[in-house]
Order: sequence, then C-alpha cells, then structure tokens
Amino acid sequence: MPRRTEPVRLRASARRELKAMSRSASESARLAFRANIILLSSDGLANKEIAERLQCTRPIVHMWKKRWQAEGVAGLQDRCRPGRPTELTAAMKRKVVERACKKPPKDLGRWSARTLARSFAMDHVQVHRILREHDIKLHQLRSFTFSPDPKFEEKLLDVVGLYMNPPENAIVLCVDEKTGIQALDRTQPMLPLRARKPRAWTNEYVRHGTRTLLASLDVRTGEVVAHVRKRRTSKDFLSFMDSVVEQYGDKRLCVVLDNLNTHNNEAARTWLKNNPMVSFHFTPTHASWVNLVESFFSILTRQGLQQKAFKGVRQLETFLKDFIIQYNRHCGPFEWTASPTKLQKIIKLTREYQNA
Repeated sequence: MPRRTEPVRLRASARRELKAMSRSASESARLAFRANIILLSSDGLANKEIAERLQCTRPIVHMWKKRWQAEGVAGLQDRCRPGRPTELTAAMKRKVVERACKKPPKDLGRWSARTLARSFAMDHVQVHRILREHDIKLHQLRSFTFSPDPKFEEKLLDVVGLYMNPPENAIVLCVDEKTGIQALDRTQPMLPLRARKPRAWTNEYVRHGTRTLLASLDVRTGEVVAHVRKRRTSKDFLSFMDSVVEQYGDKRLCVVLDNLNTHNNEAARTWLKNNPMVSFHFTPTHASWVNLVESFFSILTRQGLQQKAFKGVRQLETFLKDFIIQYNRHCGPFEWTASPTKLQKIIKLTREYQNA
C-alpha cells in the first residue's frame, strides 16, 4: 500500500495569497494550476486525489509540493529554461500584432500565421506564439448588423426594462417563429460515438419538407408554449396568441416581438384591442438578439435538431413536441446579462452608424 504523503501546512496569509493566485484573471493558467495543488494538499488531499481532481499525474503534484516547501511562492514561478534565448524584441512583436490587425494584401482574404510570417521573413512558429500570447485568432470571424431603426434606443431600453424590472402582476413573454425547420434524412446510417471518434454521418441527405415552430418563452420560469405549423401566416400567429392567452388565463401579458409584418398588421392591432390584458413590445429592427426566445431556439438547434435525421415531417413534428415537453420539465428562468455599460456602448455605436 503506497505511503500517504504529509499535507502542506499553510499560514493564513499564504492561503490568502494562493487563493488570489488561483482566482485571478491576470495570472497564467499554469500558475493558478500550481496554486490549486498546494491549496488542495493543505486541505488534506493525498497526491493521488489531487492528481485525479486536477487531471494530472502524481509526480507533477509531488514536484510542485516540493518546490513550494523549498521556495514558497517563488517556487511556483516558471524557471529560466536552457537553450538559445529568443531574439524577438517587444518592438518586433508589436509590429506583428499591428500587421495582423490590418487588412491583408489584395491576393489574400485573411492573414494566417504562415502568410504573416512570410511577410516578415520569420518562422511561422514564432508568429504563432506571438498571436497566441496576445489572444489573436486569425481564423475566427464574427458577424454583426447595426440596426437602422430610428427608435433603436427607445425600443431596446423598453424591452430590457421588462426583463430587468417587469411590471407588477404581469408576465413577460418572448414570442417568435422558427421557420424552415427541415425534415432531413440521411441516405446512410449514422456511425455512433466512440472514444476518440465523433459521431459521423454521410453528407448525402433527402428533404422531406419543412415546418414552422411558433414559440412563447416565459422569462420568469423559462417555460415554453409552442405550436408546430406548416406556415407562419397572420392567421397562424393570432391563433397561437389565442392559445397563449388561454394558457395564462386573465393575467396581464407583456409580449416581446420582432417587427415581422404578421406581428403589427391591421389584424394584429385588432386582436390587441380585443385582448386589453396583452401589450406588444417590439424589438429594434435587425436586433433579434434582444428577444430571449432566440436563446431557446439556439438550445433546440444544438441539443435537438443539429444531429437528428427525420423520415418525414410527421416524425419532425412529433420530435419537436416531445422536445418541448421534456424541456419544460427541467427549464429555468432566463436572465438578461448585458450590463448597462455594454448597452450604452451598443447604443453609441448604433447612433454613430446611423448618423454617418
């Protein structure tokens, strides 16, 4: 039976310093990892238990404990390694970063580590290290769209206000349609997940038609009310809203919607007059991210539809209904996380775009 190693004994000041190191965003992940080894050892965990928890080997745990006992905090720092020192100066690194953030030559769509290295007559490994050091990812591309809505700020703050401070005795619902959900089938069986091998399927598929999902998300509980339809006409939308009102009885409903024509046409305005306990609150144009039901649609896509094959639209309809039933059993409230500072920045940039 292996001998149990003695735990590290820490003073209160040393424990506070190690905890700060393990939680600080400015410290390297390596240093936080080493600080956690010492903290877990001081809690009485054996080397084997620490290794299992931190997913490393026992010799590594033993080495950092030994370094701590000999040198304290200084022993957890990286030591100078033998070999040829780097020839890259701070000025050279700055030039690489500046060029990486600029447009590439006309014959390139984007920079890569190799093309960037070629422009400096450097080794691509060195360039890759510089980019990694500054957390620059040349291959990534994010999309955005500025809203042309002249009432962008007014609508944004109205909707966010409902999320952050809903009216008393009112329920905030986010409503939208997920259109064009395809019943796609694969022409060959899917290969199952295996160790070191992801699930796999053929890229050949058969289309069996599409369906539209009309959904209402209760922001307070996360519960979803949904209908599966063939289309998303005004009649379908108002019929769905009738079922939503029936679901909540005589409670006041604040409904967040986008600017689709079926949401604010004459039929929708007439329906609102006949349902005085319901009010519509429209998101700004080209700002679907403000509507929290889009988060549910993302969950549905990633957990439900992304790796699913369907023999036909009936099977798709059944799957969508079953998914929502199971989702509602485990759902939780949705919280708005964009801070006021971030919202003000978005408002400022949008105003600058509209005034340009």
